[in-house]
Amino acid sequence: MAPRFTVTYYVRAADADEAKARALDIALEQTVEIPRSAVPKGYVEDEILGKLEDLKPDPVGRPGFLASISYSDDDVGGDFLQLLNVIFGNSSIKPGLKVEDIGLSPGILALCTGPRHGIAGLRARAGVGESPLLMSAIKPVGLSTSELASRAHDFALGGMHFVKDDHGLVDQATSPFAERLKACIEAVGEANAKTGGRTSFVPNVTGPASAVLDRAKEAQAAGAGAVMLAPALTGYDVVRTLAADPDFTLPIVSHPAFSGANVVSADCGFSHRSFFGTLHRLMGADAVIYPNFGGRFGFTREECLSIARACAADMRGPKAIVAAPGGGMTFERVPEMREAYGNDVMYLIGGALLQQPNLVEACRRLVAAVHN
Repeated sequence: MAPRFTVTYYVRAADADEAKARALDIALEQTVEIPRSAVPKGYVEDEILGKLEDLKPDPVGRPGFLASISYSDDDVGGDFLQLLNVIFGNSSIKPGLKVEDIGLSPGILALCTGPRHGIAGLRARAGVGESPLLMSAIKPVGLSTSELASRAHDFALGGMHFVKDDHGLVDQATSPFAERLKACIEAVGEANAKTGGRTSFVPNVTGPASAVLDRAKEAQAAGAGAVMLAPALTGYDVVRTLAADPDFTLPIVSHPAFSGANVVSADCGFSHRSFFGTLHRLMGADAVIYPNFGGRFGFTREECLSIARACAADMRGPKAIVAAPGGGMTFERVPEMREAYGNDVMYLIGGALLQQPNLVEACRRLVAAVHN
């Protein structure tokens, strides 16, 4: 008998009977995808078919139930994308179903070795101890390469640990990828030489399927400190492929572009913790960017803290990663964020710094506010 992993779903239902019927339908839909009466006896019924293990009322008061369903590792076949398909393939199209939590088997942990660096590796790269990390983004799209490189230089001179491309910077004519990569790495290097700092440049390698891996390898060869990509745009297995590639050694920063529909509904998609926390660690992301509470995107404080907890929870294998909340953060929010997240966090603040009259001094004030 193969090991089994579990997925806990929120199931919208009027009563326990309806919830059980819907849960049993999930077990069929996610595995054999045929009527229950047509499921072959023996191995298929005993092993492959999903099994309802537990059903209980939703503890937070939504009109429904939590259903825990187990699946055989044999359903996955050593394929990461098939794991995602089993977790929430066809059932993701049905209303009133939401993935709340994912419980892993030894086989799934062996398939998903997780991030190469995690939060400890990012801190080591930045040369800091058990303190928060700082990241900013060069922007906006439309600036020339030299203008963006100047901003990268000033962010580094001001003490930011990581300076990344804005997620909208790809290979536009105003700042082509290869040209911008070279210029920004040189600009950050010049700032580091002046300060003795260890700021890393993080290019955005999101792009066509034929280009993503090549851009990541190009970034590594050029001296970048990490790469950023948006898994919901590039494909989730791209992150896992990079993280597992023995010839690719850079940390991977995940950007949430195009992923909002996975989490914003109260009763569809994924819980914030399972999507931005569990799944991103299984993919191999070392840092996960997501919208902070109180910003311009509407995530609640508890949703954000649930992500941070999932980034750090013991998964019996994959390293803890760093939560990187951003999206409209300001200097005034720093004390609130320090109280909420503690030290295991990467502050992502960009626009609030760029609107200051002196970018270098603004960065230094932010560094002091975070670390003092």
